[in-house]
Amino acid sequence: MPHLSITYAGHSVWLLPEHALWWPEGRVLFIADLHMGKAATYRALGQPVPSGTTAENLRRLTGLIACYQPAQLVFLGDFLHAHHARTASVLGQLQAWRDSHSNVVCTLVRGNHDSRAGDPPENLNIRVVDEPYLVGPFAACHHPQHHATHAVLAGHLHPAVQLQGPGRDRLRLPCFVMEDQSAVLPAFGEFTGGYNVTAQPGAQLYAAGGQTVWKLP
Repeated sequence: MPHLSITYAGHSVWLLPEHALWWPEGRVLFIADLHMGKAATYRALGQPVPSGTTAENLRRLTGLIACYQPAQLVFLGDFLHAHHARTASVLGQLQAWRDSHSNVVCTLVRGNHDSRAGDPPENLNIRVVDEPYLVGPFAACHHPQHHATHAVLAGHLHPAVQLQGPGRDRLRLPCFVMEDQSAVLPAFGEFTGGYNVTAQPGAQLYAAGGQTVWKLP
């Protein structure tokens, strides 16, 4: 799978077009804002939104695991979207997926949605911790922040960038926001939306679109 290799806090990391970050030295895959069961939550509230997002999220996760063979998968918060997401269908698909990848250590760093949705069921065998969770040189968090000794990897913002084409053409894409010691990953989950960001002093944006990631000017 195509990727963009950059140096972050003195270490090589790969920015993946699937909206994930791979640390090859530690064999750790970082995923932010999965929001599993968000569509099911909306349907439970009477909104006629499409189904199938859980299966698509898990299909993409399975593809990444097959490609990179991670020793650990770290979810940077918001694993389940809400308590309404804990349907038999969503939990059943999660259980089948976890059974197929039982050799991968999974860790969830609690986010704001996790506090409402509750921790994943114990039978999923996902370790749940509070931020910051230290992994090698990185502090895995949900909320963007700075850490005294480790470079932060976070989510929460669902960053996206709007690109201007000719005339009125505009294209909105998820993006990575990389600073010297603080990085924010795009949301991994389907049906999550995004928050437009612009480049600030000391920050570099990397857009993820199609099958590639590229550095924005």
